[in-house]
Amino acid sequence: MSARLGDILVARGLVSREALDGAVGRQQDGGEYIGTALVERGLIEEKALLAVLAELTGLPVLDLPHLRIPAEVIRRIPAKFAWHHRIMPVELAQTTLTIAVANPYDPWPVDDLETHFGLRVSKALASATDIREAIERHYGVAADAIERIMDEEPEAPAEGAAFLPAGTTEDLEKIADSASVIRVVNDVINQAIAERATDIHLESFGDEARLRYRIDGVLRDARISTDLRFLYPAIVSRIKIMSGLDIIERRIPQDGRAKVKVGPREYDLRISAIPTIHGENIVIRILPTTLLLSLSDLGMVAEDLARIDRLIRTPNGILFVTGPTGSGKSTTLYASLKKLNLPGSKLVTIEDPVEYALKGVSQVQVNPKIGLSFARALRHMLRHDPDVIMVGEIRDQETASIAIRAALTGHLVLSTLHTNDAAGAVTRLLDIGVEPYLVASSARAFVAQRLVRVLCPACRVPCTLDAEAAAELGLAADAAPPTAYRAKGCDRCAHSGFKGRTGLYEILMVTAPIRELIVQRAPADQIKHRAVELGMRTLLKDGFEKVARGITTADEVLHVARDQE
Repeated sequence: MSARLGDILVARGLVSREALDGAVGRQQDGGEYIGTALVERGLIEEKALLAVLAELTGLPVLDLPHLRIPAEVIRRIPAKFAWHHRIMPVELAQTTLTIAVANPYDPWPVDDLETHFGLRVSKALASATDIREAIERHYGVAADAIERIMDEEPEAPAEGAAFLPAGTTEDLEKIADSASVIRVVNDVINQAIAERATDIHLESFGDEARLRYRIDGVLRDARISTDLRFLYPAIVSRIKIMSGLDIIERRIPQDGRAKVKVGPREYDLRISAIPTIHGENIVIRILPTTLLLSLSDLGMVAEDLARIDRLIRTPNGILFVTGPTGSGKSTTLYASLKKLNLPGSKLVTIEDPVEYALKGVSQVQVNPKIGLSFARALRHMLRHDPDVIMVGEIRDQETASIAIRAALTGHLVLSTLHTNDAAGAVTRLLDIGVEPYLVASSARAFVAQRLVRVLCPACRVPCTLDAEAAAELGLAADAAPPTAYRAKGCDRCAHSGFKGRTGLYEILMVTAPIRELIVQRAPADQIKHRAVELGMRTLLKDGFEKVARGITTADEVLHVARDQE
């Protein structure tokens, strides 16, 4: 049958004879289904293969992503069975079970279902990708591994009990190092990366355990087996072992790091464990080990991008990037360093922590335990003849003074401040004790930024911006509300309506009029008002333009920038 399938694919021009012969050789070596071999090598699209299989077998092709599968069908077939055979049960009519398969010629799923569950089996076709995603969606992350562990435990744990042997170090290490628990943790991390999550949250609430992923800045519950609560202590211990933490110590917070490789890419995991009344909660921050974004990818309009490009090419002075935690400040600085990282320049950074490794850049991580603070590292760094210095954050008067002195003596300094808007950064520097004339003479610009979610281009829906939102975004009362877009949700965006994030920017250039106000210790609102008169685009204004272009929604912009006007 495989030969017949291959010959038909060749006859229809879907694959070449040489490609088929190579796939057949792989099939014979590893016992792999010919269709899988062709798809995995990129020689044929899954949809084209399914169309031919449907014609040969007479089986219907299912659209699994849009198919509603009853809960009783999922409960009838264990997750480990679905994962093992790579099939998805879709319908149960009396004693007949319909399953979705990618390989209609494999007899084992049908034989096993009929033998173990006493069911008659009817097959339908679906792509291997859709089947895998359907299993993950309906059974949950690592459901098969969790089922396997629970089946192997000789006695079911009591309600509310933790599935752990006696609490000795040896017991904890043994179960945490078991292949099944390792598989559960790996699946949780792999799924997070596949869904573009930046953080993994594992939380214990006594009678239940919760797994959540932060995707595009929003926490989303991940579907998991209810039995996860019995394995929760073992999973926490496994994560602690990965990150070099003390698995016995559960009374104090702990922080650790680990590296994982998923496909061709490596990721740096920052693990934080905190004790709660129901056990330890774990948060894992996921960071690629190499920066993939450049300045042009951050969402700046052409005018702002050109302005930033000019600023980072000045030979001296300070560029401050401001905003709350999680607003993308570090990414902007790293993207700037990436552009400045040329053979003729010496770049050094002081960070807490180092988030991305940049080849050719000397990066120093502060360590308060041994007295290596931002200020101390910066003082010594100036002796290394740098051209560009990045200070992860200006936190105190000493660090600010040294950074300003570096900027005034021929260095370009990049740094961040935690303030709500660009003008507020001036007030912040004065509040920590920096003299106004030093701020005015060293600062080149203050860049405030926020992150907003980007509408999924596959399902966004046109709408008319309501008058209240238009007014808050700064549209004149007599102006016609522009056409905007709202989120709908589809399979491509996990039905959230959004996919990815972009930045809103407010760039306050320190020109002569602004310097004069800084020296006069003018309040932030007066500085901002003058900057707007001089042409500064505010966060709301930048957001409004992105709403009008269909990049994001008015609600997204108002959520992050409403209070900045």
